[in-house]
Amino acid sequence: MIHEFVYCPRVFYYEWVEGLFRESVDTIEGKFDHRRVDDKREGALPPPEALEGEQLKTRSVTLASDRLGVIARIDLLEVSDGAVTPVDYKHGAPRETASGLEAWPADRAQLGLQGLILRDNGYRCEEGVIFYARTRQRVRVRFDEALVAEVEETIRQARATAASGQIPPPLIDSPKCPGCSLVGICLPDETAMLAFQPAAGPVQLSLFDREPAERKPPATVRPLVTPRDELRPLYLNRQGLRVGKTGAVLQMRDKDTLVEEVRIGEICQVNLMGNIQLSTQAIQTLCEAGVPICYFSQGGWFYGITTGLNSKNVFLRRVQFRLAEQEWFALKLARRLVAGKIRNQRTLLQRNHLEPPARVLDELKQMIARAEQAADLEELLGIEGNAARLYFGEFAGMIKTEDNEETAARFRFDFNGRNRRPPRDPVNALLSLAYSLLTKDLVIACQAVGFDPFIGFYHQPRFGRPALALDLMEPLRPLIADSAVLSAINMRMVTEKSFIQAGPAVALTPEGRKAFFRAYELRMDTLVTHPLFDYRVSYRRLLEIQARLLARFLEGEIDEYFVFVTR
Repeated sequence: MIHEFVYCPRVFYYEWVEGLFRESVDTIEGKFDHRRVDDKREGALPPPEALEGEQLKTRSVTLASDRLGVIARIDLLEVSDGAVTPVDYKHGAPRETASGLEAWPADRAQLGLQGLILRDNGYRCEEGVIFYARTRQRVRVRFDEALVAEVEETIRQARATAASGQIPPPLIDSPKCPGCSLVGICLPDETAMLAFQPAAGPVQLSLFDREPAERKPPATVRPLVTPRDELRPLYLNRQGLRVGKTGAVLQMRDKDTLVEEVRIGEICQVNLMGNIQLSTQAIQTLCEAGVPICYFSQGGWFYGITTGLNSKNVFLRRVQFRLAEQEWFALKLARRLVAGKIRNQRTLLQRNHLEPPARVLDELKQMIARAEQAADLEELLGIEGNAARLYFGEFAGMIKTEDNEETAARFRFDFNGRNRRPPRDPVNALLSLAYSLLTKDLVIACQAVGFDPFIGFYHQPRFGRPALALDLMEPLRPLIADSAVLSAINMRMVTEKSFIQAGPAVALTPEGRKAFFRAYELRMDTLVTHPLFDYRVSYRRLLEIQARLLARFLEGEIDEYFVFVTR
């Protein structure tokens, strides 16, 4: 952690205070370089008085200093005539300077800390060595008074940063960011750009009356975030399945028959649809791997989620709870969310409707202006409801199928309005399932960032309702859920045979749900250009970006929360 603090205090805060970490190519290769240390049992180091005249080497030694309040696992210790030299393995290459090869500042600090710990335990330690695996070179570091003072001050600063509850600002246009495994969490360029964004629009969400710090923002946002996540959701839809695990592989069995095997390292979530059993061993392994388990009824109602203790960010939740009680703040944020939702509804009609009525488009435009000026949450709810009536009143115009006589006799994709609990026509059945899946994905995004998904700003707390996830979902309903439904229908991914009827209720068959899961995931995997940052990301990646931008806003890092509105 001292190494991380010197490299980037913001990365230190994420890893130490919030408990966040992600692998990258560099971190995985670094683990490979450390395999001789990490695969070996902890080594033993004789007491200082027993080392005089000794020549030995020992690996993976853990020592602590009560004076400094630090602990270190030292890769290799070389003992020669009573002097102990710590050797630290690094994946990269040494720093090239005019005076020759040198250790990087973060590497020097980490090695110097090991030297101080050895000294506090009574060992004679004058220097250390850093072995750079890429070039297979050793660089020596003398433990002089200047390095000792530097390390002790670094420890003090790191501890003060952790206790402050305030995340350090991102680096500006730093060459360190592209190689950082936490760049998708940190969003350095995005945060820096929005921190200096001038006020715009009738709704300015500024938490503090303050002058911006004199730090030059980046001219452009570098596309440091990968457009898509290589991991994929796993949907288990067959009733009666039993899920166990062997090693790092999930095994799905129907009675005693092995149906399928899936590597845990290739999935980002597990969705259980109905009567599916999961073994305790599988649950523990998924929690340890940070893979959330989501529970649905057979009809698609989202029940809840099981996840490990993957976020320690109590400071963010404290700010969230405090601001959720502030009516002025909740209203200002809610205005933005509802206005963004209506804008995206209007855009979807313009793009997909066979002939969008000018009157409806004009009234939706008026609803946007009214939402931005709403006096309270009750008025805002009325505006949202009126906009939904206009939007869903024209929803059928975006459905483009040629129904034959057999279809007309059973189900028609006619849509005269939104109905639910239970849905009474195929389109509403699809919409209900789509909203349930999107709620699930936003609950996961909220928990990944460190939010409590049940404390919202627009949606007020209610038993069992993930209010914050529903807040974030409002502007994204048309772009993700509604679009997935339209694609599933118009591309004939679901047909009249995909539904069953019981009384007035209409539900999807197992094959129909499977087909819609594919339509939904295709939409989530679609790349979209972010209007602020001008790079392309998938909708699934966008959910996390928007959740993290909301966290930046609540914590005061940026002066405004920008709702995602498609162009």
